[in-house]
Amino acid sequence: MKRNQKPSVPNVFDELNYTDKIFDNRDVLASSFIPTEFPHRKYEIEEIASILRPALYEDRPSNILIYGQTGTGKTAITKFICNQLKEKALTNGKKINSAYLNCKQINTPYGVLTNIGKAYSRDWEKSIPSAGWRIEKVYSALKEKADEVAGLTLVVLDEIDALVSKSGDEILYHLTGINAVLKNSKITIIGISNDTKFTTWLDPRVKSRLGEESLIFSPYNAIQIEDILKQRSQVAFKKNSIDPLVLSFCSSRAAQEHGDARKALDLLRISAEMAEREGEELVTIEFVKKAQNVMEQDLIRNLVSTLPIQHKATFASIILNKGNKKKVQQTTGEVYGTYSLVCEEFNLDRLTQRRIGHIIAELDMQGLITAKIISLGRQGRTKYINLAIGNRQINSILEDDSFLSEIVFNVKKTGFKGSMQLRLL
Repeated sequence: MKRNQKPSVPNVFDELNYTDKIFDNRDVLASSFIPTEFPHRKYEIEEIASILRPALYEDRPSNILIYGQTGTGKTAITKFICNQLKEKALTNGKKINSAYLNCKQINTPYGVLTNIGKAYSRDWEKSIPSAGWRIEKVYSALKEKADEVAGLTLVVLDEIDALVSKSGDEILYHLTGINAVLKNSKITIIGISNDTKFTTWLDPRVKSRLGEESLIFSPYNAIQIEDILKQRSQVAFKKNSIDPLVLSFCSSRAAQEHGDARKALDLLRISAEMAEREGEELVTIEFVKKAQNVMEQDLIRNLVSTLPIQHKATFASIILNKGNKKKVQQTTGEVYGTYSLVCEEFNLDRLTQRRIGHIIAELDMQGLITAKIISLGRQGRTKYINLAIGNRQINSILEDDSFLSEIVFNVKKTGFKGSMQLRLL
């Protein structure tokens, strides 16, 4: 060995004897994959396409609100139809722009406007800073660019309820009214949400303009999910690498629990990857059961990690109240009281109690808490709130989430700096 020459270190992947005995194309099982066919969604596809059809004649289609539980095909079908519409427009010598925004990731008015602007020009980001301008200035720049480019733009706001929860409905008020001030262009909004009640929080004018048309995607049943799994499996796996009972097992489990085709696909993919790692050539039900255990452990952790900041602050407040043994069950007012202290302590913008009530309903829907309305007879009704997950899961979540752990552990250790204190154990 030459002087100062480092000894060669074997690469860990060289020691793995890897042969792909199961997969042909695992990408078709990914949640980001957009198929060309959607079993059991012909009606929904035709409905959305018929609403957007006027765009081919340079008319503005109605705004659309699409509702449905997670994994019912809302996002994939919307992206598919938008792509089809743009392709058809090009063959007719026209151009349609589109902007897709996931509002759990982009949930501020500034972020929404700047990301819509990217649909008009690749140079948009060079002229508009990522932060620093007043909203009115960004809005004016967007209108100017839209009229400069002209034509129709489809704006897809996925998880639109997260935008309303985080930033209110002011940005939607401006977007739904923008066509009145545009001269050479038009904008159609397609909102996607799994919360059919989020529009109750909107200004009546916004609600009316935003929901010009609406459509609900119902959950898949076991037979429908199995058809989806069969379709994807034909492309994803090598021949005879999947036990026929596996698809039925995955689909029945998914239908019983949530009707979520995306989770069924994830379950199938993880089962196959487990079999692959063990050097097997056949995916059996035993691998599905192992995969299901892994997914159940990770599900809550992943869900909490993707919550918006205000949702986490509300969830942390419920955890803190639970730490006080006198508060086995909490009311919305008690949660809001602790949430207000958390906002003051950690310099967060404080939402109204009404908005926090909406967030509590979302946390309940996601299975993190339970929120039940109890009749008190002549005293009326009240909502009792409790955690739906055990202490072990909570501790695991706090270990993985720095924001939640900072709130909960710091408050438990030192209390709040203000005069109002929680007696935490």
